[in-house]
Amino acid sequence: MMALKRGIGLWATGALMALSACSNGGEPRLMNVRSASNGPDEFSIVPPKPLQLPTDLAALPTPTPGGANLSDATPNEDAIIALGGNPNAGPGDAGLLAYASRYGVTGNIRGILATEDLAFRTDNQGRILERLFNVNVYFRAYADESLDQHAELERWRAVGAGNPSAPPEKEQ
Repeated sequence: MMALKRGIGLWATGALMALSACSNGGEPRLMNVRSASNGPDEFSIVPPKPLQLPTDLAALPTPTPGGANLSDATPNEDAIIALGGNPNAGPGDAGLLAYASRYGVTGNIRGILATEDLAFRTDNQGRILERLFNVNVYFRAYADESLDQHAELERWRAVGAGNPSAPPEKEQ
């Protein structure tokens, strides 16, 4: 009976050690997260605009329930303005359409990109053991398409172009 308990204890210890070896140090690996639904939309989280003090506090408008305020984020309108369009012009804004299509327009670009991406992912899905153990091969697969942000920043600085949103410094 004692040998059986010792055997179960050794088996449990071995199983625990095997499971802990699969850990990545407590750091979540978001690249391997799977979801049955469409998942969260990281682009829907937009910080609000900074609060502003009105010039005349006595002339404030009456609050509208459910209405917008000046600190509400308006990323679509901000992007339209940044591209030279008018956010109130609607979908037929000639200035925005001219700027966005200045190099030509491909009508079925979503279908083309989906087909090309599927072919690329099929060609770069990893070796058999990587697929078997669900190892992420994303960074290796896209290594040729990666941009060295620090080298690019130095290249632009060398020609005198400033960059107000430089990437973080390299870790030494």
